[in-house]
Amino acid sequence: MADEVFADGLGEITITGSTVRLDLVSLSTTEKNAAGESQLAFKQRIIMPVDAFMNAFDLMQKVAKELVDKGSVTRIAAPPVQGPVTNRPPSPNFQ
Repeated sequence: MADEVFADGLGEITITGSTVRLDLVSLSTTEKNAAGESQLAFKQRIIMPVDAFMNAFDLMQKVAKELVDKGSVTRIAAPPVQGPVTNRPPSPNFQ
């Protein structure tokens, strides 16, 4: 039997040299914010070569297009950015 991992999403993607690290996150049962809501917490990491990441990205784009074409999901346009985003630190991936 194969192991399965459930994740609520990706927390961070980091590129180091020729590898890509994808941090999977899930809602924590113990970590809460000020409002008492569950916070996303690191669960597991996937590490792959850049070319494998790009192949996976292409595959995900194809699947996403199929989901939209079948009407399973609807894309929501992102609101336009009003100038530079200054309230977050610069990414170490683009220095």
